[in-house]
Amino acid sequence: MKYNPQKHNRQSYRLKGYDYGSEGLYFITICTADRVSLFGQIVDNKMILNKNGDVAYDCWLKIPEHFPHAKLHEFIIMPNHIHGIIEITENVGAAEVNNISPQRDQQYSADFKSPSKTIGSIVRGFKIGVTKWMRNNTTIHDVWQRNYYDHIIRNDQSFYRIAEYIRKNPENWKDDKFYTTISANSKNKPI
Repeated sequence: MKYNPQKHNRQSYRLKGYDYGSEGLYFITICTADRVSLFGQIVDNKMILNKNGDVAYDCWLKIPEHFPHAKLHEFIIMPNHIHGIIEITENVGAAEVNNISPQRDQQYSADFKSPSKTIGSIVRGFKIGVTKWMRNNTTIHDVWQRNYYDHIIRNDQSFYRIAEYIRKNPENWKDDKFYTTISANSKNKPI
């Protein structure tokens, strides 16, 4: 493929010079490809997960099994994105090699291998696990948008504000910047 600077100009969303293997709290948002609703729908201000959503939920809960230095806080699986707070509980450093032998779940076969213990490797492992299941069990091939959004949580006030935002996300779905009615079955009709 020929290099196209408008298409291939990858810019990082990460804070320059910050070690994303540092101990701390990180607010993460991961979006589906083209923001298609793959994980369920909002009904009466509540998120109703479909099978894909159940798998994403289970893979999220398994993050600490694959990354023992990660602790999960508030999170929500939405129709086309995931919000979550992940805490790195020990300063592992971005350059340290990941020697974790991931436990394999026969049903989902999530492969969480990565060269480091950073927040990026945690997100990458989660995305791989969900993608593998979806490619093996559905007709969906493109699951995720490239990259993810992060925010480094620096104090208790920010933590509580973000946790409340996550909890209320289903109630505020119609006003959410990720809101869409595009479903996996049709790219142009409501779910």
